[in-house]
Amino acid sequence: MNAPAAPPRNGELGFWVAQLADRKPSFPRFTGQDSVDVAIVGGGYTGLWAAYFAKKLEPSLSVAVFEAEQVGYGASGRNGGWLSAMPPGNRATFARAGGGLEASRALQQEFVAGVDAVLDILEAEGIDADQHKGGALVAAHTRAGLGRLVTRRDAELKYGLTDDEVHLLDRDEFQSRINISTVHGGLFYKHCARIHPAKLVYGLADTLTSMGVRIYESSRVDRVEGKTLTLADGRVTAAKTFICTEGYSGQLLGRRSLIPVNSSMIVTKPLPEEAWQQIGWDGPQCLNDSAHTFIYSQRTSDGRIAMGGRGVPYRFGSGTGGAGATAQSTIDLISHRLSTFFPGISFEVDHAWSGVLGVTRDWNGGVHWDPASGIGSSTGYAGHGVTAAYVGGRTLVELAFEKETERTTLPWVGYRARKWEPEPIRWLGVHAMYRLFGIADQWEERRGSTATSLLARFGSRLAGLHE
Repeated sequence: MNAPAAPPRNGELGFWVAQLADRKPSFPRFTGQDSVDVAIVGGGYTGLWAAYFAKKLEPSLSVAVFEAEQVGYGASGRNGGWLSAMPPGNRATFARAGGGLEASRALQQEFVAGVDAVLDILEAEGIDADQHKGGALVAAHTRAGLGRLVTRRDAELKYGLTDDEVHLLDRDEFQSRINISTVHGGLFYKHCARIHPAKLVYGLADTLTSMGVRIYESSRVDRVEGKTLTLADGRVTAAKTFICTEGYSGQLLGRRSLIPVNSSMIVTKPLPEEAWQQIGWDGPQCLNDSAHTFIYSQRTSDGRIAMGGRGVPYRFGSGTGGAGATAQSTIDLISHRLSTFFPGISFEVDHAWSGVLGVTRDWNGGVHWDPASGIGSSTGYAGHGVTAAYVGGRTLVELAFEKETERTTLPWVGYRARKWEPEPIRWLGVHAMYRLFGIADQWEERRGSTATSLLARFGSRLAGLHE
């Protein structure tokens, strides 16, 4: 009789960070007093990219990054590893907010260009983040889901993508790329690359160190008031301050400006070659689906499947979940989705973890710069943060140093969503929305629906997700 499988590792900042435990960089804690040209709060992708472009713009600038925990502690070290061209928000809302259709098309094109720009920088700087541009597949498991993808493709074309960049696949075409037994068809997006999240963080941090940027860990900034940053054991005076804390921004930007929405992941142990042959996933394409409670996944460079989903979507009072311990029910839920995709394959979960992403009331991100105070921020990526952090961090630098570029006039610059409702209304609202989406998915799957459930349409409009 076989012994039961050992439980997977849980939390510990996730698989990506744990896999690099022997390569983790270490940075000092800030104490005392200092004065810098640019102070950056947050040691994730946005803060690191902002530091990179500040030094590229003017190498003589003194730039310091202050991280409350360790670099990559938040979503930057725990995400699904999608470097995609998906903008953080509703393009129709951005169009209405200013500039019209052409402005939203420009936003979309900047994110398309951003994918290759990041890859080019990684190559130029010698950063190995397991990057590979293989595109992304979106699977439709129901006829209703396929109908949504047809509508979604029409929207993609409206906002500037081409037939070559987003392609509709029938069942056979999809299964020739990844053999999902229940698929009805899907979409293929050209502009998406797989990356290893923690390798990207550590590679950027190492590059910044060589450029003369000072990075501090365990150095939480408690307050930013004008030119002064107050830390537990010190104080910093900065000519310019960038707040780059995404889902952890409540203390500095206000708990109702954006909230931390939880997302959970599992990663399998490496699969044998015969399993990969059966699955047919023989390239580095990223994969998600058209369900309302969608998943996102990648085939890792060492032959695993990493898959994520929402699980418990939001903690009361905007809790961020610490090191990412994940409930067994969530692990079981995502594992079940994986087994549904690929029946007959034996998967063993190696590690499970959770993290939070920053979400505004209408799910639209924004880059803000106030020249009077010398304080700016880039936040609200709503799960599309790998490319958004690059575009947002770069844009923040250009705004702060008055460099007019194609990025500084994009419609997410200066965009502000209305505030979230106070508790307990926002907890009830977020959980109700995801509950509606879950019921809608079950309804469509059981009934073989050809049209999207009214419950899902209501939930989507309630959240501001409908374009």
